[in-house]
Amino acid sequence: MTTAESYLKPEVIRQISRLDLRAQFVVKGFLQGLHASPYHGFSVEFSEHRRYEQGDDPKDIDWLVYAKTDRYYIKKFEAETNITGYLAMDLSRSMAYTYRQEMTKFDYAISLAAALCYLMVHQQDPVGLVTFDTKIRASLPPKSKRKQLGDVLSLLANLKPTGETDIAHSLSQLAAMLKHRSVVMIFSDLLADPDEVMRAIYQLRHRNHDVILFHVLDEAEVTFPFDGMVELEDPETKERMKVDASNYRKDYQKEIAAFRDKYRQDCFQAGVDYVELDTSMQFDKALTEYLISRQSRF
Repeated sequence: MTTAESYLKPEVIRQISRLDLRAQFVVKGFLQGLHASPYHGFSVEFSEHRRYEQGDDPKDIDWLVYAKTDRYYIKKFEAETNITGYLAMDLSRSMAYTYRQEMTKFDYAISLAAALCYLMVHQQDPVGLVTFDTKIRASLPPKSKRKQLGDVLSLLANLKPTGETDIAHSLSQLAAMLKHRSVVMIFSDLLADPDEVMRAIYQLRHRNHDVILFHVLDEAEVTFPFDGMVELEDPETKERMKVDASNYRKDYQKEIAAFRDKYRQDCFQAGVDYVELDTSMQFDKALTEYLISRQSRF
């Protein structure tokens, strides 16, 4: 039986924990006004000014105020708040598919979510969880205590992807649910109309959330390794179709490449991180490479 611990092996923890989550999840909006303080986190609320005193960091001088008053003033800040993360997990039946890999798409997505949850809790940043198929099915509110890691993993380890899906509706629900600026990490095979999904993602972006889209496909869905006459079945509608796989392969690979490229381009336009994955990739290596590439961009 699958256990929560199997999704976060010690060697993966060691690899992932070398990364500083704050460095990875930094976004330009959070960087504005970032100053040294005894608090952790990014979001800083400007409150008032005070006169510059000897020993203050000159970098903190508000030069706009100086231009108006010819006096040096320092920006004074209230407490900073930690970054809040939400893991959004697709429960649709198609996520249970695997052809010859050890992990289903769902297992793979859970492993990614477990690693990210570990990182956030390790950094004392609150992280929550929502699961969805045609609508949001369950949620855990964000917490930063160590117990949250166990709660998230226990819930994920006991889930089974069995439903049909309406990704766009579920993400719209999530956008309406979130009250504060957050990092929303979506794990899905995205087997839906990209235009509808992106409309919902734009709602999240419009509310100023940082969105990371982990697009998880099975290796076979990317490469189409079948030969001869095969019968394909839609895992959600159960609709079946017979095709000559050998003749169909090129057309299929062209279509799946265009499908992923559509998401990639639309996400770029929306300011969303699009992370293209398949189950043949080592999830910890893929996640580490993504986090490092994200860090280098900011």
